[in-house]
Amino acid sequence: MSALHTIHQQIARTPTLPAVDPLARIAPGVQLPADVTVQSGAYLPEGLVLEAGCFIGANVAFVDPVPDGSGGVTGAATVRKGAWIGANATVYPGVTIGARAVVRPGAVVTRSVPPAAIVDGSPATIVGYVGVAAKAPQAPQLPPGAVGAAVETTPVAGVTVRHLPLVRDLRGDLTVGEFEQHVPFAARRYFMVFGVPNREVRGEHAHRECHQFLVCARGDCAVIADDGRDKVEVVLDQPNKGLHLPPRTWGIQYKHSPDAVLLVFASHHYDAADYIRDYETFLSEVNA
Repeated sequence: MSALHTIHQQIARTPTLPAVDPLARIAPGVQLPADVTVQSGAYLPEGLVLEAGCFIGANVAFVDPVPDGSGGVTGAATVRKGAWIGANATVYPGVTIGARAVVRPGAVVTRSVPPAAIVDGSPATIVGYVGVAAKAPQAPQLPPGAVGAAVETTPVAGVTVRHLPLVRDLRGDLTVGEFEQHVPFAARRYFMVFGVPNREVRGEHAHRECHQFLVCARGDCAVIADDGRDKVEVVLDQPNKGLHLPPRTWGIQYKHSPDAVLLVFASHHYDAADYIRDYETFLSEVNA
């Protein structure tokens, strides 16, 4: 079992009364949910919002609200349900630490952290996601009629890795994918994502009806697939390796190499109403 799974088991066992060290410094008006933990030396400024199940480690410092340069004030941070912030971390004003996110000890958080993301460093960047399983190797199976292609299943419902035909030649290699065969739907749209700085995260949404097929045509990146119950991380690092994300699958792309070019085929034309961009909304819909 990973250390991060252990951390979240510890959070789940937090007592129902606030566990606040007497040496923590807490401004008047800060509301402490019944099951929050605040350790020695932590500083919680006025306006800070804490939700249930938060863990605030020793000497964590939330920076006081500061002028925003236009006559207003950037308010204190918000820490969502079940977030875990390690010792000696610093959290800037105005940011939101997402539900079940993990801030590693000593990290300096200058931007909001998505739900279940793991951040580290100064400034903090996303280095992983809580609950992501290592992709269990499965015996590849040939799709009907395919030659030189294989399908690899994952722990996430409906998500498959497609190893596309690869033809090697002294004049140059070639890979090919046929829609409704190697790619399990007919495409109506494509787009490419490139020039993404390594610290940035793309995706962070699901579709209600649209299928997607992702291929990193150059370089490499990692994709998180999440069906609301299980998560898996798949590295796309070969132009003949594709990932099928069916509808109602939360997708995230990160860890882009400097030269990464991600090619995405979609089964539908663009429709803003087909997107689910809020993770809690996604969980509500897939669990309904």
